[in-house]
Amino acid sequence: SPVCCLSLQEVGPTMVGDEHSDPNLMSFLGATKRNMLGNHFWEYYVNDAPRVVLNKLESCGYRVVSMTGVGQTLVWCLHKE
Repeated sequence: SPVCCLSLQEVGPTMVGDEHSDPNLMSFLGATKRNMLGNHFWEYYVNDAPRVVLNKLESCGYRVVSMTGVGQTLVWCLHKE
């Protein structure tokens, strides 16, 4: 099951899921669900830096599959066997 992490800065906040994400995983990450003004969807985020989130996900068996930068946004895609 793939997971994407998205960060607007190298220090956070880090977006870790959408409204369909596993609630148990979001709880483990300490994520908060929010709806940004003007968006028609909900997202989960944490105030942690991406490296903290990636370390937590690695401890659950997730591995980074790819990473890219879009402007000042960084995106990591992870997969768990």
